[in-house]
Amino acid sequence: MSRLLFKKTGRAVFISHLDLMRTMQRVFLRAGLPIRHTEGFNPHPYMNFALPLSVGTESVCELMDFELTKSFDPAALPALLNEVSPEGIEAAAVYESPRKFKDIKWLDIEARLFYDKRTWMGEALRDFYAAPEVVIEKKTKRSTARVDVKPLIAALEISDEAENVTLLRARLAAQDPALSPAQLLSALTQLAPELAPDDAAFRRIEVYDKDMVLFR
Repeated sequence: MSRLLFKKTGRAVFISHLDLMRTMQRVFLRAGLPIRHTEGFNPHPYMNFALPLSVGTESVCELMDFELTKSFDPAALPALLNEVSPEGIEAAAVYESPRKFKDIKWLDIEARLFYDKRTWMGEALRDFYAAPEVVIEKKTKRSTARVDVKPLIAALEISDEAENVTLLRARLAAQDPALSPAQLLSALTQLAPELAPDDAAFRRIEVYDKDMVLFR
């Protein structure tokens, strides 16, 4: 299996995960790169994505494993893919990796928080997340549970980028269990609505294993 590192930004953030899978199949087809499929009555392409991305979130560190039916120079594949990719989908590198996606433990994110009338919210937000516990109601597959999200935050930096814009950088648990950027902000909605932003934009920056080593 080969691994593709790619970006999903701009207008492409509105492509759902299911549509992204279809999009990447078409991109490989247009680039003349034949994806290997399973055998049987309902064949599926050998494509596997790490950490499906929420609609509306940008990312510069998306990972996808794939298998081709022919041999190609990995160094040449990004250019071939980018020639036929839609706006906002950009291949950065193709390489071989023995590491499994299940080994991803942490991810770095950025969140820009926008306030219509409130200003300079950074200090108040830092005080909120500095609490020894931040217990929220978190939906599970079958019910809702109360969860302290503090152990799921490895690092957190908050600064005022402008009078009405606060920048939040965080390293969050990626899976088993996971804390999404939206869930991080839901703590504000649930526990301190006066601090909740009027709008927010999220960006995934990087992924790591349990030892905080860059995952590739």
